[in-house]
Amino acid sequence: MDAAQLRAAFPVLEKSAYLNAGTCGPVPAAAQRAAVEAWRLGTEEGRGGPFYERLIGLSDQLRERYAAVLGADALDVALMSGTSDGCGRVVAGLRLGPGGEILTADDEHPGLQGPLIAARLHRGVKIRAVPLAELPGAVSDNTKLIACSHVSWHSGAVAPVAELSKVARARDVPLLLDGAQGVGAVPTDVAELGASFYAGSGQKWLCGPVGCGMLWVDPAWLDRLDAPTPAYRGLETPSAGLSGALAPGARRYDLPSQDLAVIAAAVAAFDVLADAGLAELQAVAIARAAQLAEALRDAGHEVVPRGDSTLVSWGVDGGDDEAVGLRDRLLEQGIVVRDLPGAGRLRASVGAWNDDDDLHRLVTALA
Repeated sequence: MDAAQLRAAFPVLEKSAYLNAGTCGPVPAAAQRAAVEAWRLGTEEGRGGPFYERLIGLSDQLRERYAAVLGADALDVALMSGTSDGCGRVVAGLRLGPGGEILTADDEHPGLQGPLIAARLHRGVKIRAVPLAELPGAVSDNTKLIACSHVSWHSGAVAPVAELSKVARARDVPLLLDGAQGVGAVPTDVAELGASFYAGSGQKWLCGPVGCGMLWVDPAWLDRLDAPTPAYRGLETPSAGLSGALAPGARRYDLPSQDLAVIAAAVAAFDVLADAGLAELQAVAIARAAQLAEALRDAGHEVVPRGDSTLVSWGVDGGDDEAVGLRDRLLEQGIVVRDLPGAGRLRASVGAWNDDDDLHRLVTALA
């Protein structure tokens, strides 16, 4: 990895200590160029055959790239608008009903909590939440789905996935991992993780535009996960009319409409990271996040217990109001972090594109 070349790919780093990839990653200039070219094509040449041929071709390329980062077959990957979209399709597509229970962690993101709440309201499913580390021991005979984050958005703690997948397989209970803070940030080989479903974002650690993401479906669960809204590319033969069938594999779960600018920018952003070496980028980012956590502790801040991830959260005296105020004061100094509503914390997301100066600026500004 050429650190200087990597930083130069992201214009925002010229003026900011951008530590917010857990919300949205920095956008590489190559992604902007790809999006602009997509809009030029549609504006100047119209959205006819060549436009849609390019959209289909790039969509297939993006699926292949997402499959590569997941260690999966492209046939088993659907294109989503983000992690929440993927989580929602899984919860809605499973045949859950009254009397069943979904087991989840007690600090999940609203993007996963929303589908769980809907399942409770519309299907009579019970929701039980326990601390992330305690999930394996909390699975019961009544558990019909385990749904949790691969990496906690609040703390950066890593779920006990090996134990969870072992319990889930023994009980034939599906395991859904919310990979918003996982894919692109930490190793995400789905075969090793042992999940049934893995939903991930394209706009966070893969630095793509808002509106892109993925859902991996274990082939063993394909026939047990309904596809309620398949569209044109979700059909095996769109021209077959009502005698047609769903597309083979996970493509049947694809979001119905895709924008060429989003797909093109997502492919371009992915390639910037792939060219630098995704595995190396992850290792560097995890190490730098640990470096930041240590520096914050040394400076007297209360760092939330975390795992080998790219997120670092710390408490702010004064609760949410002070956390928001401090976030805004940091932004005025060109340091971009986020607050965690309801927790009175700030969170820094550390990527391989961040250097020692970025970390030093944050720690110094907090003094």
